[in-house]
Amino acid sequence: MKSTAYFRHVRTRQDRACTPLEWIERVIRTPEAEAVQSDGRIRRWGRVPEAGGRYLRVVLLPDGETVHNVFFDRRFREAGHEG
Repeated sequence: MKSTAYFRHVRTRQDRACTPLEWIERVIRTPEAEAVQSDGRIRRWGRVPEAGGRYLRVVLLPDGETVHNVFFDRRFREAGHEG
């Protein structure tokens, strides 16, 4: 999995290191929602049953494969995305 230096740095934080790469890859491959930011980065969301059904947001660079950021998105709403 390709990633930015920022992502690799953030993964050193205690609260972010515990997100298994398998979950990230699953959201990249089979997102439940997707949005393109004004800077071209791609946001993908997917529900993670192993994390109590919370939604994981994966932010990719415009190439669609390089991971820039990953976190559980408390603001995500299934029907309306964010809100």
